Amino acid sequence: METVRSKLTSKGQVTIPKEVRERMGLRAGDEIEWRTERSILQVRKVRRRSKLDKWVGYLKDLEGQDPDELVREMRGS
Repeated sequence: METVRSKLTSKGQVTIPKEVRERMGLRAGDEIEWRTERSILQVRKVRRRSKLDKWVGYLKDLEGQDPDELVREMRGS
């Protein structure tokens, strides 16, 4: 097991060291989960069920509209 250190800021923020981000495959916008048990802190990357989950509901405001008409509008016809 590898040990790396980081500091807690006055606002409660922590920078995850680069080598940890790379090893865990963390990128900007990823969610991480914090678990505590007694004096042990566990941090893990939250995995989505599907890469498409982030898009669910994205076009909700277009619901019920005619898809062909939407395409014509986007094309400017």
